[in-house]
Amino acid sequence: MATSSHTPEYVPATLFSGYELSEAYDEMFRAPNRPRSHYRALYSRLLNLPAEELRRSKQEADVSFFNQGITFNVYGRSEGTERIFPHDLLPRIISSAEWSVIERGLKQRILALNLFLKDVYHERRIIKDGVIPGEIIYTCKHFRRQMRNIKVARDVYVSVCGTDLIRAPSGEFVVLEDNLRVPSGVSYMLTSRRVMKQIFPTLFRKCAVRPIEQYGQVLLSTLRSLAPEGRSTPTIVLLTPGIYNSAYFEHSYLARQMGIELVEGRDLLVHDNFVYMRTTMGLQRVDVIYRRVDDDFLDPLAFRWDSALGSAGLFNAYRTGNVVLANALGTGVADDKAIYAYLPDIIQYYLGEPPVLNNVETFLMTNETQRQHVCSNIEKFVIKAVGESGGYGMLIGPHSTAEQREEFRLRIQADPRNYIAQPTISLSTAPCFTEDGFSPRHIDLRPYVLYGGDEVNIVPGGLTRVALRKGSLVVNSSQGGGSKDTWVLEN
Repeated sequence: MATSSHTPEYVPATLFSGYELSEAYDEMFRAPNRPRSHYRALYSRLLNLPAEELRRSKQEADVSFFNQGITFNVYGRSEGTERIFPHDLLPRIISSAEWSVIERGLKQRILALNLFLKDVYHERRIIKDGVIPGEIIYTCKHFRRQMRNIKVARDVYVSVCGTDLIRAPSGEFVVLEDNLRVPSGVSYMLTSRRVMKQIFPTLFRKCAVRPIEQYGQVLLSTLRSLAPEGRSTPTIVLLTPGIYNSAYFEHSYLARQMGIELVEGRDLLVHDNFVYMRTTMGLQRVDVIYRRVDDDFLDPLAFRWDSALGSAGLFNAYRTGNVVLANALGTGVADDKAIYAYLPDIIQYYLGEPPVLNNVETFLMTNETQRQHVCSNIEKFVIKAVGESGGYGMLIGPHSTAEQREEFRLRIQADPRNYIAQPTISLSTAPCFTEDGFSPRHIDLRPYVLYGGDEVNIVPGGLTRVALRKGSLVVNSSQGGGSKDTWVLEN
């Protein structure tokens, strides 16, 4: 971002007067009222904006989100399920140099994950060589024995990945987890950018922010590259569980962005191991399915018999190569949080190089020594269920009660394979606009990685998720989190 030579190093700022730095790395400030170099232009702009104008801008943004139907569903809440997605006005800014490291690390990671999945379902060299215990893989609830020795299009198991990054107090970006099954949230990244451009057009004209609007077309090209041989103009559809799914807004939004049909399982028909879509003009063959339905629900003949979300016979069509599923079936074994602990070893094993982005230190509860250490010091750790997402099945030790800690000790002892533990890391903070002015809130970052077998594509940015409750470390929308626009600078 270009900075003015007249931007002062220190300026008293009324809206920042109550802004308190902590031991967490602050994205905007290196010291009180001393912005980092890539934030100076934004900081200078904010000094000249009265609170009333910011409130009007915030209201304008909320109205825009409401009018566009940018919502998500929350399960298990008695007051209703659908909510407008919370959005903070101030962007999170990443310098070009920082993004270069993130990009290299994410490309390395998705290549290693694809090699790992191919090996696990075919030769299993990594198990035979003792790098990962077979028991860890075979006891993963997302491991699909039905995928053994099945040829996957272009050997691409993971074509869409959302990797969660956090910035540690040291300033280093580290990987918190990989989301490979049905990664969500990219629509909020895209719509946040569009809303921000409407509200702050002048700021965007002055700042060299890299574009992200091309994501839909890059995703479409990625899906086309996976089509079965001989299908030069493949028919691609997005398979959704339906309107009651928490990410239905995203499903419909991405289908529109790509210009493809949004379908439910009842819209598909399998005949002679080919998949067809019911249309007003009759049946149309389907070549690639960007599925937003979990493995278990895709085919009642192969997986859960009681599922009405998929289509009977879909798995047979898939394993004969007549239709492609993105992501491939069985990818969930690689985003199991116990497998995550082995990712540095997986990268070294397949690529012969150390990871560019480090993992968070992770303790496996199947290891008796590590389990005893964690259970004896549980108030210091974050405990996670290995197969859960969205902030569910988790204990944050420092913010828990004695009763909650005892409950998790019992859970761990009863089923050690289902849990991992990580030290409580203070996520980095960024200023958010609140009723009391600007206040720090904890954030993470989910960039989206696309891979079709030839090259890895990453739009510059991602979904910055915000823990909107003061002091909270939980950024998931289902747990009260929101989002920020993420700006990656050209220089």
